[in-house]
Amino acid sequence: MYLARVLAPIVVPIHHPALTAHPLLLVARVEPDGRLDARAHHRVALDTIGAGEGDLVLVLEEGNSARQLLDDRGAPVRNVVVGFVDEVEIEGRITLRHEARPQVGAHAAAPPESVR
Repeated sequence: MYLARVLAPIVVPIHHPALTAHPLLLVARVEPDGRLDARAHHRVALDTIGAGEGDLVLVLEEGNSARQLLDDRGAPVRNVVVGFVDEVEIEGRITLRHEARPQVGAHAAAPPESVR
């Protein structure tokens, strides 16, 4: 498994039937401090949790385990997003904290104090 940042959704109009129930995401590995892992290539991962752009996630990278999660021995999948990461703590120090995605419409929830 590895830490990753979701970069973008991937739209695939024609794909294997095993992939119809889950969206695909472009993810980038990150170091425990949040820096992109310069040695790693970006990956396409199957999203099983509803992650979105900018989310910090945990990705399972192992074909057999991924197929077991999907309960499909023939699924052509290797990378699966399996969890959201709130923070990473190393030796008692938080090295990475997930920044919450803004909620849809949150900017219009209440007018600024000067407008009231």
